[in-house]
Amino acid sequence: MEELVSLVQQTADRLAGQHVGAVVAGLADGAVEIHGAGRTGPGGGVPGPHTLFEIGSVTKVFTSLVLARLALDEAVGLDEPLAEVLADTPTVPVRGGQPVTLRHLATHTSGLPRLPRGIAARALLMPNRPDPYAGCTAEAVLRGLARTRLRAAPGRSFRYSNLGVGLLGLALAQRAGTGYGELVAREVCEPLGLTDTCLRPGEEQSGRLARGHAPGGRPVPYWDLAAIPGMGGLRSTAADLAALLRAQLSAGREPDGPLAPAITLTRDTRHRVNPFAWTHLGWLGHRLHSQQGGHLQLWHNGGTGGFSSFVAFDPEKQVGVVVLANTRRSVDPAGTALLRRLQLGRV
Repeated sequence: MEELVSLVQQTADRLAGQHVGAVVAGLADGAVEIHGAGRTGPGGGVPGPHTLFEIGSVTKVFTSLVLARLALDEAVGLDEPLAEVLADTPTVPVRGGQPVTLRHLATHTSGLPRLPRGIAARALLMPNRPDPYAGCTAEAVLRGLARTRLRAAPGRSFRYSNLGVGLLGLALAQRAGTGYGELVAREVCEPLGLTDTCLRPGEEQSGRLARGHAPGGRPVPYWDLAAIPGMGGLRSTAADLAALLRAQLSAGREPDGPLAPAITLTRDTRHRVNPFAWTHLGWLGHRLHSQQGGHLQLWHNGGTGGFSSFVAFDPEKQVGVVVLANTRRSVDPAGTALLRRLQLGRV
């Protein structure tokens, strides 16, 4: 346990030298250690387990868990066409005679482009730019979808698509007759006891929300993602994400645990990307090969204008990591290195 504390603390301290602030969580052998370093923003204190960060595309894990929950309840079908779930939809593109299904959206095999029409990739990296997705109303997204050409036949190949998972979140919320934030709260957060994972922080939570920064340390505006938050609009804490990982690690051993059937469904669904990598519903997977053998890593990262995140775990070794930072610079290398140390049993 002392070595777990040391490894987590060292990782957070190193990241604080590269970012404005960071919080790191490590899970091993049933123990959880969380440590923060740096600062939350101008005039702010040291971030901790309950500091809120924008988690960007880690949101996609939550969206896919909602899909699994609704599929198990038979409210939707994994292979149900998107056109049948979205209400009042213009044309949904088809290629090779194959419709885009909910499974395709969650596994990034829809053939849809990475971004909605009207958003250039370079716009996402411009410092001090307001939320580039602010104009993505449901009407605008669906109007652009009708003019979109699929890059490949659905189900054929992996092409990471923010647009695809954004549409998935929009469709699930419409089918459930509620907002996306309320749907995630009902289907994922309440069963797991996640009290700080949300789209829009309340008054008390806003006081714990870190400020985002560009790589040079300049504060930048928050992102909201308008009508497609399922692709990256959630805020969360290291404590909540560690609880999510505990549920992921225990699902195979405790089939009656919170969300265990849905978690199992997300991981039973798989699309092979190459001999060493694949995608599940929400999670990305691969094996990291080394002299000590191949280590399984299920993971997702995220990034917004001023935040970066990395969440990963190994259900075979029963270890996991959460890394959150309030700077756009990637935290993936630090998170991967910490997970590898935990997998090798150096705790």
